[in-house]
Amino acid sequence: MAADDRRAPLSIHASEFGSAMPLGGPESYNNYYYSLDPFIGLPSDRVVTVDEVFGSTGWQSSELYKQFLKPHDVRYILGADLRTSSMVECRFRVCRNHASTQFSEHDKAFCGLLLSHLKRAIELHSRLDSVEVERSIYANAVNRMEIGTITLDESGVIIDANAVGNEILGDGDGLRMARGMIEATDGQENRKLQRLIRMAVMGHHAAAAAIVEAMPITRSHDRPRLGLLVRTVLLSDWSEDNKRRPAVTLFLRDPDRKPQGAQEMLRKLFDLTPAESAIALLLMNGLTLEEAAEESAISKNTARSHLRSIFAKTGATRQATLIRILLGSIVPLG
Repeated sequence: MAADDRRAPLSIHASEFGSAMPLGGPESYNNYYYSLDPFIGLPSDRVVTVDEVFGSTGWQSSELYKQFLKPHDVRYILGADLRTSSMVECRFRVCRNHASTQFSEHDKAFCGLLLSHLKRAIELHSRLDSVEVERSIYANAVNRMEIGTITLDESGVIIDANAVGNEILGDGDGLRMARGMIEATDGQENRKLQRLIRMAVMGHHAAAAAIVEAMPITRSHDRPRLGLLVRTVLLSDWSEDNKRRPAVTLFLRDPDRKPQGAQEMLRKLFDLTPAESAIALLLMNGLTLEEAAEESAISKNTARSHLRSIFAKTGATRQATLIRILLGSIVPLG
């Protein structure tokens, strides 16, 4: 169980009773009794028993033993504390009831053999957890920027897509899904798209530099064209021989989908007033100053006054420069 000395730990239990001791033992330990546990702070990677640390009398007079362990018929405990290179601390404990015998030197030696494997597993789990946190952060940032992502396997079959990618495909205008694969609705554009995907898959097998190509996708009813980028997913040294592994990623940008700028974040980042941040957000989303004034139900003169103040606070001197500053800030990631 990973633990700060007095922080409720994450615990994994295994016993003859299945996943839990009787009487809700793990829950009551995690919720309260962990704070009474004196069997902590052991030397790293060394297996010891509670009787070696406290003596038989000292251990049985502890509050943890009297209040928690004895009612659960736990008498003997053997343990080791593990500390990994990534500063994760874990406690390994093995318990026996009162009818059993004290842990022997052979028992301690056997558990000692397990420590390096346990430490490696803990380190791996910690790294995977960090990778998952990072993946979630990056995926959320891409979603907030309204960028669609679609992942294809070596056969061009769609493996996964984020919410924006699914919405663009579901719209069926310019791009669509057919037989589990992606295709452009325009025949000529579809031939180019399939060629780019095949090139990216070839780069995936070559394990060389990633192939990155871009193309526009035409839509109907005078809607602005989609921007599509095709990028190879390179094989890693540990990639398995799996036909369903990611080989190509498609990035989609719909000009009609504006980055989800947060008005409150604009206000905090540039010290704008609520009215100024509202105008700035509308400008960032592509409106002219006149359109932003109309959308905000204010006069053009008032909008110009807000814009002058926004210029002063952001350091911009032109509206085009202001938009570049806003889009280049952290606001679209909010």
